[in-house]
Amino acid sequence: MQKKINLFNKIFENRHKTFFIHYSCQSLSDENEGYSPRITSIAVLHFDSSQMDSFSIHLSAEELRIPRESITAQYDAVESNMLSKYVKFLQSNIDGSYWVHWNMTNINYGFEALEHRYKVLTKNDMPHIPEMNRFNLSTLLKKKYGSKYAEDPKLLNLMILNGGKDRNFLSGEEEVRAYKANEFVKLHNSTMCKVYFFRSVFNKVGKNKLRTKTNQLRYRVNELYQNPIVQILGIIGILCALIELIAS
Repeated sequence: MQKKINLFNKIFENRHKTFFIHYSCQSLSDENEGYSPRITSIAVLHFDSSQMDSFSIHLSAEELRIPRESITAQYDAVESNMLSKYVKFLQSNIDGSYWVHWNMTNINYGFEALEHRYKVLTKNDMPHIPEMNRFNLSTLLKKKYGSKYAEDPKLLNLMILNGGKDRNFLSGEEEVRAYKANEFVKLHNSTMCKVYFFRSVFNKVGKNKLRTKTNQLRYRVNELYQNPIVQILGIIGILCALIELIAS
């Protein structure tokens, strides 16, 4: 019988070649001017070194000397520049590397969507990350902690369970509003905070300290035992038991 592989352990053992990735984009609905949503930012975090490499519309626009108010009119050129930088990064890091993501699983939102946008804008193919080297963090957590490890939306609620919502976090609807308002720095910061959280989740899983909806009772009991009053009452209880034992 084939031994079941613990994917968390597999990634921990290969953290030197593991990257966390996330991206933000235009609305996923039909309200866009084109068929596929434009990409606004991509963040990639190396697990072992904690090095962040990020690619954003506002950074590319600044490099191309395109003012903020002109980004929309020249978005194709700016997005092409941003994706080309991401491709250059991929070319240097794709061989044998692992990529941990959050539901980047199809052409609507995923690696295929990034490849498609690059193809549309440059007529070239983006380096393809093999499916066997992609790991959906949401699926890994579901297998380890059960499908109800957090309320929907799971990413936000898992973050709230483990220290609170990051001040830079944007929901999908908030990202759409930020895009329409040309708030590209805000989108970039939101994308980066999510990949930092992915790494935090992995580190907490490794230390058996990740809080989920399914293990909250254990943490509440542990917190109760850490309460000074409860500890004092516990000591008093032990002393009373000893006195009663000696007296008998």
